[in-house]
Amino acid sequence: MTATITLQTSVAEALVGQLPTPTPLRATPLTPGAASGAAGQAGGAVVASFVGALSADLALVLLDLDGMTAAGGVDAPLVSVTDVVRPALEAAGGMLGVGVLGEAVRASAASLLIDPQTTVFELSAAGVPAGWFAIRIREDAPAAAAVASSISGNLGRINNVEMALTVEIGRTRMAVRDVLGLEPGAVVELDRSAGAPADVLLNGRLIAHGEVVVVDQDYAVRITKILDVAEGI
Repeated sequence: MTATITLQTSVAEALVGQLPTPTPLRATPLTPGAASGAAGQAGGAVVASFVGALSADLALVLLDLDGMTAAGGVDAPLVSVTDVVRPALEAAGGMLGVGVLGEAVRASAASLLIDPQTTVFELSAAGVPAGWFAIRIREDAPAAAAVASSISGNLGRINNVEMALTVEIGRTRMAVRDVLGLEPGAVVELDRSAGAPADVLLNGRLIAHGEVVVVDQDYAVRITKILDVAEGI
């Protein structure tokens, strides 16, 4: 049980680390009795399911969803709050291992929050409650060794599945209003110095470091380091 709670805490911390809030949020686990009070305010939660070797149901309840979209710089009608918080949900799902995060939708999460199998975290900023995050891990799989063996045996079924390989030279955080204001000639400063290794990502997961090179007038990447699972996370 301790290992499970530790995993759920890591998931919650990964989520709050990516939420676009003016003040960093803190995730504090609640007792089942205390979590029931959040169910009454979970009618407009953002919910999603993660399916993989370890699957889970996720729900994000925010007391000020409009404030979240404003903090994300969203003033375009084509961008919804689910778009704003999806990177945070993906970061949370990434802590569960290899898998796929389903579509994030606005729905009631009341039943999830009161489920005894759900762990609920209170999200607060500078001591002020800002919402809740709920995660219910579906622990109906065999033991870890059996799961690993099953995954290994099934890898042959996806030999021909196409996956996206991405090379990332840096990142930055921008408000959507600033992105919409970009024009030709604008300079976007990244969080990486010139000459630093580029990140190589497979379906969004970091797997290696490399350097960008030119081969026959085309850009390419020379792999300099392959990361193990722990380093990739």
